[in-house]
Amino acid sequence: MVPTLSSRLVASLRVRLLIPFLIALLSCAGPPAQVAPPATPGAAASAAPAASAQPASPASPAAAAAPAEPVAPVAATRPRVRTVHGDTLRDDYAWLEDKTSPEVLSHLRAENAYAESVMKPTAALRETLYREFLGRIKQTDVTAPVRRGAYYYYSRTEEGKQYPIYCRKQGSLDAPEAVILDLNELAKGHSYVGVGAMEVSNDGNLLAYGVDFTGFRDYQLQVLDLRTGQRLPDAADKVKTVAWATDGKTLFYTVDDHAKRAYRLHRHVLGTSAADDPTLYEETDERFELSVWQSRSQQYVFLLSESQTSSEARYVPAARPTEPLRLIEPRQENIEYYPDHRGDLFYLRVNDRGRNFRVVTAPVKSPGRARWKELVPHSDDIMRSDLDVFEGHYVLHEQEKGLSHIRVASFKGGQTYRIPMDEPVYSVFGEENPEMRAGAYRFAYTSLVTPMSVFEYDLSTRTRRLLKQQEILGGYDPARYVSERIWAPAADGTPVPVSLVYRQGTRKDGSNPLLLGGYGSYGFSYPVVFSPQFVSLLDRGVIVAIAHVRGGSEMGKKWHDQGRMFHKKNTFTDFIAAAEHLIAQGYTSSARLGITGRSAGGLLMGAVTNMRPDLFRAVIAGVPFVDVINTMLNDDLPLTVTEYEEWGNPNIKEQYDYIKSYCPYTNIEAKEYPAILVVTSLNDSQVMYWEPAKYVAKLRAHATGKQPLLLRIHMEAGHGGASGRYDRLRDIAFEYAFLLDQLGVRQ
Repeated sequence: MVPTLSSRLVASLRVRLLIPFLIALLSCAGPPAQVAPPATPGAAASAAPAASAQPASPASPAAAAAPAEPVAPVAATRPRVRTVHGDTLRDDYAWLEDKTSPEVLSHLRAENAYAESVMKPTAALRETLYREFLGRIKQTDVTAPVRRGAYYYYSRTEEGKQYPIYCRKQGSLDAPEAVILDLNELAKGHSYVGVGAMEVSNDGNLLAYGVDFTGFRDYQLQVLDLRTGQRLPDAADKVKTVAWATDGKTLFYTVDDHAKRAYRLHRHVLGTSAADDPTLYEETDERFELSVWQSRSQQYVFLLSESQTSSEARYVPAARPTEPLRLIEPRQENIEYYPDHRGDLFYLRVNDRGRNFRVVTAPVKSPGRARWKELVPHSDDIMRSDLDVFEGHYVLHEQEKGLSHIRVASFKGGQTYRIPMDEPVYSVFGEENPEMRAGAYRFAYTSLVTPMSVFEYDLSTRTRRLLKQQEILGGYDPARYVSERIWAPAADGTPVPVSLVYRQGTRKDGSNPLLLGGYGSYGFSYPVVFSPQFVSLLDRGVIVAIAHVRGGSEMGKKWHDQGRMFHKKNTFTDFIAAAEHLIAQGYTSSARLGITGRSAGGLLMGAVTNMRPDLFRAVIAGVPFVDVINTMLNDDLPLTVTEYEEWGNPNIKEQYDYIKSYCPYTNIEAKEYPAILVVTSLNDSQVMYWEPAKYVAKLRAHATGKQPLLLRIHMEAGHGGASGRYDRLRDIAFEYAFLLDQLGVRQ
């Protein structure tokens, strides 16, 4: 289907994370040194799961089998020394920040060659894993169609093709298919393709979308006439979000500044030059960025300006796009609100009377705070994480005790209830629900053992119907696995939820290999999702676990507050406590414990590895945000100023001192580190490639042990790594092979 921006997605645009987390959270899909084409994926036979494999010694068989010891690249030390708040800050590897330097590029290629050389003994295992992955996925598949106006929208994949094909049918699912955007065609002649915003006009005639061919997330706005298949000459650069007016010819769009912050809203009329598009709003506070979308009612276009801790919204009638923007309520420090619309009222999710949000209504004609009426009160125990408003009902997404819930409330009669869920540990997400008068609500459900499932919940009968479940080939049986939630006592006594999945019959005798993942930033609740690739770990006896540490919102907004700014170290100590608890309860041992995290989760990996290198056997850090102090001192970089309210502003001495005290790159010391694989991309716009490159260089200069320290960098991709689905599977195979090798698991 064609993706659109809900308030839930709009509110997450600022974060240093990947939406693919929702699909394969612990897959650790990092970029490869060289992207290899799929080896005739249609002909690939699934390798039999190694269900009977017995753990080998934790000593690395790769190291033992290598005929000659590969030589690691050594980066020259060229100190850049500066004084900040009277403190001397030295960076020996700042020269690696020059992306145009032949010497830098040569060093990065040498890192790739070294990683490949060290991992050469695992080549057969990597191919086995890749074949297993292919054997479980339905390569030719289609999503559950969703109706929007006169059309049913869906996407599909074809065997052997890297990218999805977006399609629709008019009036009926029996109607002929019309392809509206084929990413495989877009990708021709390019090693990477990424699509950002995609919005179909209200009349269904036009598609506006953003496309990027580098991975740097510089999206060019393009418009396609769906009646003729012809691309219109209308275009604009650095576009982040888009919304149509109802006239089918007017577009609102936001554009990025030099730091990739969406800071301006423009209005474009088809057939005119983008150079003449008026600027309707410019956000001058660099902590805030903009996003624009059309309400489900199709009556208003909303413009949201938000920082990490506060927000404000403006609106314009979608049928009268030339009218001036009107403000709902001026921003206030530490207060967020997010709008929806029905009839003559706006519905606002706002945290003015408590961190976990309440819901109020506001008259469209005069929506300021003085006219607000409470619909749903604040709760200290339940976080209202999202709101969807329809003609006859509204839906609240809630977080309670580490689990997500869906609450339905009727406007007629006021009945309210939660949709029941089946398992003790799961995740549930709102799906596309574009129709204002819908009598059913569509949601996605998954767990660590249940594949992603799309349900339609009938609001009149209170029954649900399965529309689509991800089909897992190769005889997958969820009854063979156990999923559970345990609680680990943090250093200050706070219970930290930990989700686990493992094979039936697993003994808790401390001998099991275990992969523990974590994130803990931006209030992002780490979802519990099924990954077909997990099965290759589970069937080899590996336990997979997620530590829901502070910094997320699993336990409400306060859970985020307790893991940011001057409380950031709680994120790290919570993760360490989770690892220690898993060991104490017999799930694993330090010698068999691997950990993983991406982006801000990579910061977590770097911090806990500095603090307790003895606790872990292997670390996989994807696009890791490890040079926090130098990055946050550079306000020309993407995301820096907008994230002052998450990490702190190092231009303030007290905040500088705190950030520096945990910054992974700064705090590398002469000690024995575990085996570490770091993956990154040259065109990453969110965590610049040089952070992981400098981090590995400094690790090599200080580490006293002989464990491998590897850097793998994709030379033609961005924050999400390879864009093609088969390439991603090869990435995962590489990282799983590293993990299994280090944890002593035989093929």
